Order: sequence, then C-alpha cells, then structure tokens
Amino acid sequence: MFTSRDGGVSRAPFDSFNLGDHVRDEPMDVAANRARLSGAIGARPVFLKQVHGTDVVLLEETTTDGAEADACVSDQSGLACTIMVADCLPVLFAHASGRVVAAAHAGWRGLAAGVLERCFERYVQAVQRFEPGASPADVAANTWSWLGPCIGPHAFEVGPEVKQAFVAQDPAAESCFEAAPGVASKFLADLSTLARRRLKGLGLHDPQGNDGSPRWCTVSQTSSFFSHRRDAVALGSTGRMAACIWIAD
Repeated sequence: MFTSRDGGVSRAPFDSFNLGDHVRDEPMDVAANRARLSGAIGARPVFLKQVHGTDVVLLEETTTDGAEADACVSDQSGLACTIMVADCLPVLFAHASGRVVAAAHAGWRGLAAGVLERCFERYVQAVQRFEPGASPADVAANTWSWLGPCIGPHAFEVGPEVKQAFVAQDPAAESCFEAAPGVASKFLADLSTLARRRLKGLGLHDPQGNDGSPRWCTVSQTSSFFSHRRDAVALGSTGRMAACIWIAD
C-alpha cells in the first residue's frame, strides 16, 4: 500500500492523512491517522526514525516505533514494513514464497550510501532462514520489487556533489543527470532510474511502479501527494505519506 494525502483528520498544511509525527502536526491527529492505516491494512505499521542512512531493522513482535533505521525486513505476519516519504523514494520487496517482505527509504543520500544493497542483504538472510541453500541470485530471481512515488526527474534539482556521489561509483549513472535549464552548476536528477540501476545490480531486473513519469511525481501531483521540496518553505512544513508491505495472517 502507498497512502495519498487524502482520508485523514489532520488540518492544513498537513491535510489530511499525514502520518509523520515529527512535522509539527497535532499528535492526536497523527495518532488517529496511524490508527486508520492500521485498520485499513489489518496489520501494525512499524514506523522508523529515518535518518537518510543505511541501517536495517528486522521487525519482531517486540519492535516498537522509533527505531533509527532507513530500511526494515519482516518474516512475521501482522507487522507492516513501513517507510514514510514526502519526496524520497520508497522501495518495497516481497519473496515469491510470501514469507519475507522488506522496505527501504531511498533518498539520494541513502541510495548513494547503499541502503538498497544493505536492505537486500538482510532480506536475503531472512529468506535463507527457511531456504538455507538459496544464493542471493536465487533470491533475486524470486523477488518482486516496487518503486513508489518520489520527486520526479523534472523537479529534482541537485548540486554537482550529488551527481559525483553516484557517478564515482557507477560512471554510467551520468545518464541519470541533465543540466538544469538556466541554472549554472545544477543538475536535474532522475531518482527512480538511479534506484533501478542499483536494483539491477542486485539481480532485480523488472521493478514495478515508478517509471519517472509525471503521475509518480510528488512535487507536481499536488492534490495527491505531500512534497517537502514543494511545501516546506511556503507552508512551513508538510505531511508524510507511507509505503507499507506486510505478510497477511
């Protein structure tokens, strides 16, 4: 599931289905929205304290909200791997067996630092607990992956240090950047394609979801999505959406 900004109780500028408890929204409204999410999916969404890093948490019944990490893995039913976003890219994974799922928060910093690779490594380890002989390639061949909405390639203006962070590791990533029109030393970055390159390197060749087209762009789809880049300066803050994946009972 990926939530939109509709269907909650929060007031502007968090209207209405804000799930972030760190954006100055009323705590009771956030709690009500999170309860609605849990009721809708029939599972407990586990919210992380995301810091644009690469740490991964294995969810258990005792796992509470607020663990500092940017990815999570679950092999237990009833616990939803949950990633909050408002321009960054959420990436979801599920094994064909239905026994392991995972989710990662891939902003440019985490993506460049290897959050998808770290998440997939822990995910593979979880699969190997019930398929001891499975290699990472075997696991990748039996994994579905999905990219959620994020800031689109025509809205994501970045500096040369962002381009260098990717091109230094993968020279072919040059193709994911183009000069920003009318702005010296700035580039437009294609975050979803950068993530697809990383997933392909892991053996995941057919990710579903975000293809970089305008309908997936959090900045341009004002009525559907929160966007930090679009709203934070003008409105003082913005809400958070969530991508969730879980094993049903």
